[in-house]
Amino acid sequence: MIKDNRPYYLKKAWYRLQDFYVRHYLEPQLAGLGSNSFIVKPWHIEVFGGPVRIGSHITLLGCSDKKTRLTVWSDRSGIDGITIGDHVLISPGVRISAANSISIADSCMLASHAYITDSDWHGIYDRSLPPTVVSRVVLEENVWVGDSAIVCKGVTIGKNSIIGAGAVVTTDIPANVVAVGNPARVIKQLDPDEEIITRKDRYSDTEKMTQLLNTTEKESLDGNTLWGWIRSCLFPKKAKP
Repeated sequence: MIKDNRPYYLKKAWYRLQDFYVRHYLEPQLAGLGSNSFIVKPWHIEVFGGPVRIGSHITLLGCSDKKTRLTVWSDRSGIDGITIGDHVLISPGVRISAANSISIADSCMLASHAYITDSDWHGIYDRSLPPTVVSRVVLEENVWVGDSAIVCKGVTIGKNSIIGAGAVVTTDIPANVVAVGNPARVIKQLDPDEEIITRKDRYSDTEKMTQLLNTTEKESLDGNTLWGWIRSCLFPKKAKP
């Protein structure tokens, strides 16, 4: 893990800059954004069309080489667009493309490069027109979609289910299972005797988590100086073999 050489006050200033960008540039593009959002590098998050609604306690991550894209491509009014619940994790490179309705419930986790769409976007024989066949996509509570997985139109994924990395989901997946492959197939049932702890369970106490984060960062950055950070940027040390 690369050491963070920034002093604590500089890192807090970085957070304030991100919050400013979210309030003034990202949030106005949304139909709703809940409280206590944790959005990293929001300038690498692209929103197009609408409506796009995001709940509270969202963790939304952008990255320069993995743009996160939330897009609604439709000229129709009154559509649902994209609805994202509370305590959802959206990793860098995720693409969510709606022509009508994509619903992601509380505590879902989307790994890097996951793609969710409710349309094929072109016909098989007439590829010159906008999509005519769209079908709602629903991710129920606490679904985990793995790296580079694709969720296609008309799919509902049941509560707590896991979609393996690289899977292509073309049909409904029941609750409490693991599904992998192309097309995705159920390979395992989750153990009903094991307790499932969701992101909402873990992070619902915002004040406690904020205090813990601040304490951890103060300890990890203790002793860092402005000059030390500048020196590390200009003359980085070689990694140890």
